[in-house]
Amino acid sequence: MKIAAAAYPLDYFDNFNAYAAKITAWVDEAVGEGAALLVFPEYGAMELGSLGGRAIAADLEACLHEVARWKPQVDALHVALAARHRVHILGASAPFFPEGTGRPVNRATLYGPTGVIGHQDKQIMTRFEREIWFVEPGRGLTVFDTALGRIGVVICYDSEFPLLARALVEAGAEILLVPSCTDTFRGFTRVRVGAMARALENQCVTVHAPTVGPCDFCPAVDENVGRAAIYGPPDLGFPDDGILAQTALNAPGWAIAEVSLQAVDEVRRAGGVLNHLHWAEQHQCLADGAITVTVGRKPTILP
Repeated sequence: MKIAAAAYPLDYFDNFNAYAAKITAWVDEAVGEGAALLVFPEYGAMELGSLGGRAIAADLEACLHEVARWKPQVDALHVALAARHRVHILGASAPFFPEGTGRPVNRATLYGPTGVIGHQDKQIMTRFEREIWFVEPGRGLTVFDTALGRIGVVICYDSEFPLLARALVEAGAEILLVPSCTDTFRGFTRVRVGAMARALENQCVTVHAPTVGPCDFCPAVDENVGRAAIYGPPDLGFPDDGILAQTALNAPGWAIAEVSLQAVDEVRRAGGVLNHLHWAEQHQCLADGAITVTVGRKPTILP
């Protein structure tokens, strides 16, 4: 199958129809290239804040609520597109206010040919989310068992924590989707390195879809740096650098690659290294051996 990762710019809209036309055009382009799984970025939905006008979009708290209120229409649009093209789409994540709570989570929704498959909330908040925006962490991870394979989602910062991805892989995930939103090159690099590391240690495919370019109407996402990419382990059946496809830095568009889950199975079985199989040996090493901390010439043995 082909997977498409979006390097996605944020635009100002006067009405929802303009937003729908943009999403439709992006989906049509990827489908035209043969993509069966399309991945949009973290907080790509923040452009919907423009529907409340510039004053609302510029107000951090008001913008969260404005974006969240369009969730039913966003779902209907993506459901229709997924059904029309018989594809799976991870929609751009957005603030979502669970019933009975005062603060939002950062939610990405997965759509399939027959409707909404489910959602994944971001687990670990960045400093901006927890100290300024007061976005709450989600509770729990989900592996989506789809016709395309078993899919997990680690949203942006979540990809930098290996145990989250590992839990998904141990539950069967073969593909990890990594939507992101970063405002500096170093921030993008952290997520990129995380996505590549998760592909290496789990011998799976990771799909990195970032926001790109300036956004002059919403201070929460005013600068966006990144490139879309699809990674695998740099081993048997995959490119030597692990990069299956990538866009140019900060250039809007799709990174599209042919991905084989048989290749995932084969590299896990017969790769030059067997990171996926050997993961548990770390725990045994730590259980069996002491850790030595050397200070100057005197070693300190920790039990």
